[in-house]
Amino acid sequence: MGEFIALDPGDLGWALGLIALAIALARWQKLGLEGQLLLATGRTILQLLVVGYALEMVFALAHPLAVLGIVLVMLTIAAIAAKNRINDRVKLPLIWGSIFISFSVPLAYTLLVIVQPETWYDPQYLIPLTGMVLGNAMNSASLAGERLSSRIKTSRLEIETQLCLGATPKQAIASYRTEAIRASLIPTINSMMVVGLVSLPGMFTGQVLSGIDPLNAASYQILILFLIVTINLICTSLVTEGLYRQFFNPTAQLTL
Repeated sequence: MGEFIALDPGDLGWALGLIALAIALARWQKLGLEGQLLLATGRTILQLLVVGYALEMVFALAHPLAVLGIVLVMLTIAAIAAKNRINDRVKLPLIWGSIFISFSVPLAYTLLVIVQPETWYDPQYLIPLTGMVLGNAMNSASLAGERLSSRIKTSRLEIETQLCLGATPKQAIASYRTEAIRASLIPTINSMMVVGLVSLPGMFTGQVLSGIDPLNAASYQILILFLIVTINLICTSLVTEGLYRQFFNPTAQLTL
C-alpha cells in the first residue's frame, strides 16, 4: 500500500475547477442551474469544514456526552429534513422517533457485538456509522412517507369504498403502505446488487484511499450495507405505520 496523500487548501482550490466545468456545462445547456450549483458548492465547503473542526474537538475530548450531543444534532437535522420532504400533515416527533428507534438498536448491536471498540461511545466508530445510516434512513423515510401520502390522496374513492365495505383504515391502505415501503428500499437493494461491480461505495473508497487493506475495507462496507438495509426497513415500517393514522379521524373516516 502506498503512503496516504493528504489534500491541502491548494488542492481543494484546484478541485473547484471541476465545479467551474459543471457550471459552464449547465450554462451552455441553458439548464438554469448555475445559481444552485454555486449555492450547493458554498454549502458543501462551509458545512464540511464546520463539521471537520467540530469533530476534531469531539475526537480530542472523547467524552460520551459530547459524542451523544453530536449524534442527537445529526438525528434532529435528519428528522427535520425528512419531514419537510413529505408534507405538512406528518409530525416531527413521528419522524424523529421512527429514525431513532430504527437506528439505535441495530447500531448498538453493531458496535457492541461486531466491531467492539474499547468504549461504546468511541467517536472514531460511532459518529461515522451514525452519519451513514442516518442519511440513508432519512432518504428512505422521505421516499416512503411521500409515496404513501400521495397514494392516499389520489385513491380516496377506493379507500372510502373499502371502509364502507367494513375494512379498517389499516386494511384499506395496506397495499399502498406495502408499495411505499418497497419503493423506498429499491435504491438500497439496487446498490447492494451491483456493489463492487458497477460502483465502489464511499466508505470503501475512503478507507482504501487512507491506506486500509482493501479486504478490511470490503468487510466494513459489507457490514455497513447490511446495517443500512435493516435500519431502512425498520424506519420505513414505523414511519408509514404512524403516517397513515394521521389521515383518519377517531371514527375511522378518511380526512384529506
